[in-house]
Amino acid sequence: MGKTSLAEPKEQEMRASNQFADVTTGVVYVHASPAAVCPHVEWALSSTLGSKANLTWTPQPAMPGQLRAVTNWVGPVGTGARLANALRSWSVLRFEVTEDPSPGVDGQRFSHTPQLGLWSGAMSANGDVMVGEMRLRALMAHGADTLAAELDTVLGTAWDDALEAYRDGGEVGEVSWLSRGVG
Repeated sequence: MGKTSLAEPKEQEMRASNQFADVTTGVVYVHASPAAVCPHVEWALSSTLGSKANLTWTPQPAMPGQLRAVTNWVGPVGTGARLANALRSWSVLRFEVTEDPSPGVDGQRFSHTPQLGLWSGAMSANGDVMVGEMRLRALMAHGADTLAAELDTVLGTAWDDALEAYRDGGEVGEVSWLSRGVG
């Protein structure tokens, strides 16, 4: 009996650690799209999510003649990758898709520009790009002379630099802070 009672908590712990989220959330940021492509973007999002996407398109001040839109989404884990894959069909788009971390699953961020193509990286709860131990070891094995450049690629630095002007639309927006009492 002693062995059974010792194994019981371990089995319960093991079952608890194998729980993964079925549903997650995220955001699609279409930073710049030609007007003619906007209906196709909405169709791709609607088709991927299985519900009508009614985006509100506004002018993109950082790129006159282009439009931008943002929408939140809810779907099964992996939806962020499916959305990014659907949007990359239009190589003229500048967009980002995030998938929030959920129990047992890291988040993801996908960034796309016409010049750079699609980049993706694992994302922590606070939005930082995460690089795994084995990936870091592989980068270090290539030598110190290439490490900085390879880290920039893994972290998506070129994509961040290329999209930064589009994120705020070329103008500084007002920041609202929402807080939730703790305790």
